[in-house]
Amino acid sequence: MMTIGTCVTFDSLPLAPKFKNLAELGLHHCQLMSWDQSQRTDERVQEVLDACKEYDVTITALWCGWEGPVEWNFYGGQETLGLVPEAYRYARVLNLKQGADFAKKIGVTDIVTHMGYVPSNPYDSRYPGFVAAVTNIAAYLKQNDQYLLFETGQETPVTLLRLFEDVGLDNLGVNLDPANLILYGMGNPVDALDVFGKYVRGVHGKDGKYPTSGRALGEETAMGEGKVDFPKLIKGLYDLGYDGCITIEREIEGDQQVKDVILARDMLQNIIANL
Repeated sequence: MMTIGTCVTFDSLPLAPKFKNLAELGLHHCQLMSWDQSQRTDERVQEVLDACKEYDVTITALWCGWEGPVEWNFYGGQETLGLVPEAYRYARVLNLKQGADFAKKIGVTDIVTHMGYVPSNPYDSRYPGFVAAVTNIAAYLKQNDQYLLFETGQETPVTLLRLFEDVGLDNLGVNLDPANLILYGMGNPVDALDVFGKYVRGVHGKDGKYPTSGRALGEETAMGEGKVDFPKLIKGLYDLGYDGCITIEREIEGDQQVKDVILARDMLQNIIANL
């Protein structure tokens, strides 16, 4: 049966209070979101393991960020995000391997990241080098019995499927962020299951609207206020045999974030209970 969790930021602040808050919401699964490479240390490994044990939390995946500039839009994003920009590719390959090594120490098998605007044209001059970089990382993770998960959004489902076929390794997977497919205008998440459904190993519980500008992403919303049809999406996942976690992600801060997480939790619990 599918479980419900949230995203938890892994930064310089102690982790135990965050897991305590998670448990108080009745949730015991999370994706650990890590952008700061300096925090992925041996000293913090025991802290993570102790916090998991104390609050009965299972970390389903490490969301692994990378160094360098970041712009979440349709213009700057093309030049800054993921492994597609050649200027940052070498360093970010090392960042992802380092993140995978840290994840292994805390018992996590799935490494999630944004890979950037994967070229939809397989004859794009950047594509062969990008495929080689992904293959390099996936092969490294395979030695650790780990999976490399692509968070959806910046490429069409067909582009992602083609990439998996071109890399040809069996430890590639999808972290399906249904809102991102909509925010980037790349597809309908329910229909996307027809394309890459068998690769889904993680899912974000996030909602949003389509872009209304050719330069800016669509608007993220509270669950139920956007375009994601969660009952159909979760039924589609269920029919595919998915029994992993739906990880709530609400990219705002403060009291409203907590309210929206509770709203999403209740909606998801109701949908799952009625499968």
